[in-house]
Amino acid sequence: MARLFTPAEAKQLGLPGRKALELVSGATGSRRVTLRLVEIPVPQPGETPRSPHQHYDFEECIYVLSGKGATYADSGEFLLKVGDTLLVPAGEKHVTRNIGREPLVLLCIFPVADITKSTAEPGVSGDSRKS
Repeated sequence: MARLFTPAEAKQLGLPGRKALELVSGATGSRRVTLRLVEIPVPQPGETPRSPHQHYDFEECIYVLSGKGATYADSGEFLLKVGDTLLVPAGEKHVTRNIGREPLVLLCIFPVADITKSTAEPGVSGDSRKS
């Protein structure tokens, strides 16, 4: 059965260096997808950039809704602008940072209902295989 999700139903996640809303996941009834809306603010002078993270068992697909950014991954640096889509393979360490003058807004799609079981990010609970 189809289901409509409203912004008011989204779960606000306390993730470092960004605002993240989990729009769809196993917690909302999904069996095979997690969808997050992420806003990365303009960096402030003296601010410590967040560390890379990785998803061991699944890919992440990142679509840029607004702003400019750069994803730094094991396989290289990828400059992002509105309309770009980046596919990050399973197991690849990566971090996306705002390199513009306005918030960087991303739609992040994961092909699993619960990403926490196989995600490692410094300062965030998750997979026991953290490095």
